Amino acid sequence: MVKGYAATEPGGELKAFEYELGPLGDYQVDIKVEYCGICHSDLSMLDNDFGLTQYPFVPGHEIVGRVDAIGANAKGVTVGQRVGLGWYAGSCMTCEWCMSGNHNLCPSAEMTIIGRHGGFADKVRAEAALVVPLPEQIEAETAGPLFCAGIAVFNPLVQLDIKPTDRVGVIGIGGLGHMALRFVDAWGCEVTAFSTSPEKEAEAREFGADHFVNSRDPKALEEIAGSFALILSTVSASLDWNAYIATLRPKGRLHIVGVVPQPVSVEVIPMLLGQKSVTYSSGGSPATTAKMLEFAVRHRIQPTIETFKFSQINDAMEKLRNGKPRYRLVLKH
Repeated sequence: MVKGYAATEPGGELKAFEYELGPLGDYQVDIKVEYCGICHSDLSMLDNDFGLTQYPFVPGHEIVGRVDAIGANAKGVTVGQRVGLGWYAGSCMTCEWCMSGNHNLCPSAEMTIIGRHGGFADKVRAEAALVVPLPEQIEAETAGPLFCAGIAVFNPLVQLDIKPTDRVGVIGIGGLGHMALRFVDAWGCEVTAFSTSPEKEAEAREFGADHFVNSRDPKALEEIAGSFALILSTVSASLDWNAYIATLRPKGRLHIVGVVPQPVSVEVIPMLLGQKSVTYSSGGSPATTAKMLEFAVRHRIQPTIETFKFSQINDAMEKLRNGKPRYRLVLKH
């Protein structure tokens, strides 16, 4: 019997909830949860913002724990090994995307908290191929957010072939943005932080920013026109996208990893003349996640977290709802 915390209605309180996982599949593993980060997507799913939530709903997709049981044909992990699990809990393993190592792009990819119960529990189940071993050098308590926020901002650096000599801008200094600043700085790039909160400048520079721009100041954006190979938007808000596109160099990209509530509208002529583009991504493959963890070890990168006990789960969710975390929240047993 699994003991977790579930809501029975949109925006509802998370209450104690027990359930059975059923027989373990041949290629699956069970993970005994030690820590679970809280992501804004958990809150969105709790509120059914995406129209995908099934109740009772157990959130949690930034999971760190130890392998508790292994299916008959599961490979790559051992019982007792500490592992992590993010947004993706399974894929078909046979399509062109899975076969090329891009399991996160599988049309049949299974999400950890969509159609199944997530990590706000003492146990969670996933396909072994989507579970990633956690290097011993990474502190388990802080590792959960790496499997969502970390891979979300690291994946574009790999997929877009960003060079250490590139200038990169990061929009937003929050749960995603503070991780982006750390990764991009360690990648070797010259980093500019964009924020509507001037009081965050000192922290942004501590996270790795070389420059800070108050994005409420149109003149400040005009002064850096044509500067960036990449602008990484980590915010869940609709912005003046054309103003940011103007700051891109020819062939530059505006890459969005935050869940923007409205369609992204851009002027075509500047895009055509500069061969610029707007791209998107969410998460990354197991292989890229493993590479991200190796990079984090090498450069001693970890998220800045606040911890709560699982018994304080509703207090933690309320803190996230009110926009007060600095910068990621993690539940621990």
